[in-house]
Amino acid sequence: VGSELPPEPGGSGAPGEGADGRQELLLARLVPASRLKEAVGASLASLCLGPLGGAQRLGTLVDCLVLNYRLRQGPGRGRERGAEGPLRCCGCGRFLGEPVTVPCGHTYCRRCLRRELRARCRRCRDWLLPAGGTSTAAAPAPLRTSVVLNRLAEKWFPGECERARAGTRLEELLAQGRFREALGAVNQALRADSSDLMLRIYRAESYVGLREYKTAIEDLNFVISKMPNWPEVYFQKGKVLQDSGFVGDALQLFLQCLALDEDFLPAKLEVEKILCDVLSPEKLGESLKESAWNSPHIRNKPFILGSEVSASYCNLQLCPLQSLGGSDVLEPVSGGLNRAQSTHALNSTKDLAKEDGLKRVSSEPLLSDQGKGALLKRKLSFSEQDTVVCEDGRNKHKKQGESTKRDMTLACGTIPGDLIDVSDFECSLCMRLFFEPVTTPCGHTFCKGCLERCLDHAPQCPLCKESLKEYLASRKYSITELLEELIMKYLSDELFERKRIHAEETAEHSNLTKNVPMFVCTMAYPTVPCPLHVFEPRYRLMIRRSMETGTKQFGMCISDSQNGFAEYGCMLQIRNVHFLPDGRSVVDTIGGKRFRVLRRGMKDGYCTADIEYLEDVKVADEEELKKLRELHNFVYNQACSWFQNLRNKFRTQILQHFGPMPDREENIQAMPNGPAWCWWLLAVLPVDPRYQLSVLSMMSLKDRLIKIQHILTYFSRDQSK
Repeated sequence: VGSELPPEPGGSGAPGEGADGRQELLLARLVPASRLKEAVGASLASLCLGPLGGAQRLGTLVDCLVLNYRLRQGPGRGRERGAEGPLRCCGCGRFLGEPVTVPCGHTYCRRCLRRELRARCRRCRDWLLPAGGTSTAAAPAPLRTSVVLNRLAEKWFPGECERARAGTRLEELLAQGRFREALGAVNQALRADSSDLMLRIYRAESYVGLREYKTAIEDLNFVISKMPNWPEVYFQKGKVLQDSGFVGDALQLFLQCLALDEDFLPAKLEVEKILCDVLSPEKLGESLKESAWNSPHIRNKPFILGSEVSASYCNLQLCPLQSLGGSDVLEPVSGGLNRAQSTHALNSTKDLAKEDGLKRVSSEPLLSDQGKGALLKRKLSFSEQDTVVCEDGRNKHKKQGESTKRDMTLACGTIPGDLIDVSDFECSLCMRLFFEPVTTPCGHTFCKGCLERCLDHAPQCPLCKESLKEYLASRKYSITELLEELIMKYLSDELFERKRIHAEETAEHSNLTKNVPMFVCTMAYPTVPCPLHVFEPRYRLMIRRSMETGTKQFGMCISDSQNGFAEYGCMLQIRNVHFLPDGRSVVDTIGGKRFRVLRRGMKDGYCTADIEYLEDVKVADEEELKKLRELHNFVYNQACSWFQNLRNKFRTQILQHFGPMPDREENIQAMPNGPAWCWWLLAVLPVDPRYQLSVLSMMSLKDRLIKIQHILTYFSRDQSK
């Protein structure tokens, strides 16, 4: 390691700055599994320097350990398969009971979110809470069930929904500390259906609350044997071992959980707590001499209660910090051993128990009276057998080959055709099939376009009237992916027709000669910036459509008392849109082509028009072109003189709003609208809009220059006075 890093600088830089950077660099270089020993040593050394940056370095160490653990597992250890069928939770992979759609558009069961098992979405790794994973409010926002998805779940799988509600009631009992009552309810439910893995999780939690850790481990082992890639089970088992005093084994299981789901927040916090406790500056002196992690009490004695016996537990490789004194690190938790391996592990553990009296790192495990005598007495691995529930609620092993009441995976993979109704997938605003469905924080779902139009008028849910001000301010209208997948799978023909209609509407909005959207407000000129403050709902819709279609253009006209808007106008090109939290926007545009209105119309509250574009008539005769250049140069010089003679106050305001006057162009007929400085000057001159409109409509550069000359002559006379 020393040969790869430069020597420590002598006294240069801020105190500790060079050392911290070198240690972070070292950790970054030592991420591969083959260099984990150096990474651990470097992290230990960095923590010796003091608390500054310690949390970041500790997080880096945890990431290194998890990466090494995942690499040791090898291929084939993916995420759990979970429930079969269309309604699956993005978190636990099981049936989507009480679905809640998070801001990124993915859907979780209420249980996963209520327990705060992760800070980031497991699909896209977006934060599940605002502001980097922390709620900005005094209390977290309530979890609102997705109305449409919940209605589908109740209709398609009523039995599974009832199980989810029963699980919610059990969680309430556990949260209230009524463990004995919860245990009785779980046992009753298991007698009716012994294959429900979630019930065994709840029963394990009940046993933990009653301090019967051995029995809790048995239930968790059974779940692991059926779903070996379920991160939460490893975390639950690790907590039981940690409460029992087996910190090294618990750390192993927490790392296994993070290897399956790197964003499983509780497991990461537990790993950091354990490492921080062991590597704290107060204990470093003792740890360097004889670290608790190097003690045989931790390294060599697994907590053997059933199928948690594994090769990594009995080969002296339990401790992730064993690189400080051992030869290998971080073997993954595998399935159960065969009988010969299990017997060998039991014998070796009994010898160690005689040697040191089963000392623990923290405290003696609090086992029940029934569990103390049978702590290390198991003959078969749970991975080789199955269990059923006896009348007293305990597990009884079954012979191999026997089957349970139903398969472990939830029977929710097939939906009868008569239960699929297109009306269940209709937007309540447009009464058509959902197109780009989005779910609001209050749980209601609408087409994205329909919701945006409603929010243009009022920042509240169209159905329940709950405030959506924060939702509007975020402007993160993520598509509800699960609902879109269901529509694509079961209503493909209807979706095809819906997309066809949407494409026709988009094509209509994209036409820049027919039904062109008109913003009736002020005068606009080619090449001249025209910033707009958009607050009216109709114009919010118009700007949004211009952006979505990709044209980013609309017409600008001044108002007309007889026809609604003037006969001539200028197209505006959107350069940037800045949305304000309340839905208003500041739109930065610049003038483009001039046009003449042929026919007026109306679309969703804003004006439209069929138009034809205007271009200057080019002068072909050389003699006339020469006179035109002379007139152009004379008027340009006259314009520069007028601008320079303005008061500094006025000149500064013009420069801030319109920018500097464009330079004189060599080819005055190169652009279809003529020289740019003419339009800039026309925009800054304090002239009546009707007069400006007459100049805008001219298709002769000569006539336009003469008009501008008259205006400049009039204002120059005023300046001389």
